Amino acid sequence: MGDMRILPMGQSAMLVELDGLDAAMALFAAIEARRTAEIAGPHDGVRYDVFAGVREVVPAARTVLVRFDPLLTDRGALSAAVRGLTDADVSVERTTKDVTVPVMYDGEDLQSVADLLGVSAQEIVARHAGHAWRAAFGGFAPGFTYLTGGDPIFDVPRRADPRLEVPAGAVGLAGTFSGVYPRQSSGGWQLIGTTDTPMWDEHRTPPALIQPGDIVHFTPRPRLHPQRRSAPARS
Repeated sequence: MGDMRILPMGQSAMLVELDGLDAAMALFAAIEARRTAEIAGPHDGVRYDVFAGVREVVPAARTVLVRFDPLLTDRGALSAAVRGLTDADVSVERTTKDVTVPVMYDGEDLQSVADLLGVSAQEIVARHAGHAWRAAFGGFAPGFTYLTGGDPIFDVPRRADPRLEVPAGAVGLAGTFSGVYPRQSSGGWQLIGTTDTPMWDEHRTPPALIQPGDIVHFTPRPRLHPQRRSAPARS
């Protein structure tokens, strides 16, 4: 997992600082795998017992927040167990899913992104939809998830002049990430398309459509054209 620093966060949480996004995603996956295995039924009393009290695992770009029940899990023992995790622990089965998001590639910044990267707008669409993305961590609003692992061509700066209003469902790029705005808000990502698929629904369990670790597939859908009016009949 690489170097890590574990910091206490109150009486029932700890923050694990890591070298970067890849290490954070690997540690998140490993802890979730061990926690899921404990919930499903401990394989033995020694290996999984320390993870029984883990209540929530929240990944970020370089950190992983671990919330636990101090009545069930000792902080020292949990810290030692986290440090002892290896990449092999990720192979333990955990619940993730594939998510398909239909996109109408009509974003205001589509052509400027294409110009910036030296390719056509059509190629931006093909590359964005042609690679599966992995959900890394949640963002600035409920339902917003940073997606990573797309085509290597994507490394674009945020807009120099952020928009005050970005519509819900806007699909954007920033740095090496992609994401979908779950609601109308301000934002500085480069907008390349829109989707009607809700990212956040309070009546859904869980409310966020995309969870860390999920695999996201963007699929192009045709642009909608207003119906042509029929010419009035001549009398």
